[in-house]
Amino acid sequence: MLNVAEIMTSNPEHIVATGSVQEAINKLFELDARHLPVVDEHGELVGVLSDRDLREYSQPLEMQFDNLTSSNEREETSVSDIMSGDVISAHPEDDVTEIIDIMIDQKVGAVPIVDPRDGSLVGIVSYIDILREAAEYF
Repeated sequence: MLNVAEIMTSNPEHIVATGSVQEAINKLFELDARHLPVVDEHGELVGVLSDRDLREYSQPLEMQFDNLTSSNEREETSVSDIMSGDVISAHPEDDVTEIIDIMIDQKVGAVPIVDPRDGSLVGIVSYIDILREAAEYF
């Protein structure tokens, strides 16, 4: 049995729910990541922002590219307005096979890991982490 804690990225980068879309885009680009956990002011996980969320949000922006005021306002939109709030999470002690099942069933590429005592974000497991671990067996 392999625990999530053994393969997760600990203390992952995240964004506060009141952060701006532009700030989230910058972080994802800087990290070369596809998922960004979203926390409240107490560090409790409240959602996940994915590159898919940002693409869906930016589609209308591309159609209105000539309206700069509109695009500036959209970039300042709060992350909480476009994040996936119905977030699926796991605990560090969970078995990695449970994470794999969640990813397959829910069609997600990453699962935030929270402290079971207070819901604070402690890690994240992405499909890359799982593939990296699986590669050691081949």
